[in-house]
Amino acid sequence: METFFSAKAHCHVRWLDLPGTGTPLVFVHGLGCASSYEYPRVVTDKHFAGRRAILIDLPGFGYSEKPMDYGYSIKEQAQVVAELIAHLNLEKYFLYGHSMGGSICIEASQYLGEGLCGLMVSEPNFHPGGGFFSKQICSVTEADYISTTHHAMVNEESGPWAGSLAIAAPWAVWRGAASLIKGNHWLDIFSRLKQPTALLFGEQSLPDTDFTQVQNLGIQTMVLPNCGHSMSWENPSALAHALESFCKKHGQKV
Repeated sequence: METFFSAKAHCHVRWLDLPGTGTPLVFVHGLGCASSYEYPRVVTDKHFAGRRAILIDLPGFGYSEKPMDYGYSIKEQAQVVAELIAHLNLEKYFLYGHSMGGSICIEASQYLGEGLCGLMVSEPNFHPGGGFFSKQICSVTEADYISTTHHAMVNEESGPWAGSLAIAAPWAVWRGAASLIKGNHWLDIFSRLKQPTALLFGEQSLPDTDFTQVQNLGIQTMVLPNCGHSMSWENPSALAHALESFCKKHGQKV
């Protein structure tokens, strides 16, 4: 695992850089998750075809540091993603973000130049208001979430999310959820991007009004079989295939 010091977050941010061929793909995880925890099974799948993969743990999550005096907003986390890409001197790259990570990637696209070859997001927050878990997290104050609710949520969670949520900083989770609820016009930003874009959904998450709206805008959509929101755990092979297909279509060997 590698590390750099983020001037934005004032902490050390860590990531996995898994070697391979082709234009690299940068992975950004969702709320309470960590790319180092969520995506190794995806990028080692045969359908990913040995592409170089960069798996960032955002500040507050996974192996990265978790300062108390950082805002953990979607905008700030997007700026950290842009910092990492600049630190790596990537000339060409793809971005993929899931859920909150999708919103972060959309925001990050505003700070990135022509090196961005394409953006894929899966079931992101496109609008203010947050999702089910964001609303649940912010139904209590930050102090109450830190002192009691976070631990209770970890104990109540029976799926793979429990593992990454347990090591996430409670203040990072609460502030990230609050930023999702505050929101931005992420769908408008996404729909105006000049680079190729795609929206991924698990078939068990459909029907969904955002998915239909994106289809009607003429943006590429992909439905992953036999999974819902937690697609990287429920069907990692299908996710690997969808990501590689997009990258192969819009990238080139390097």
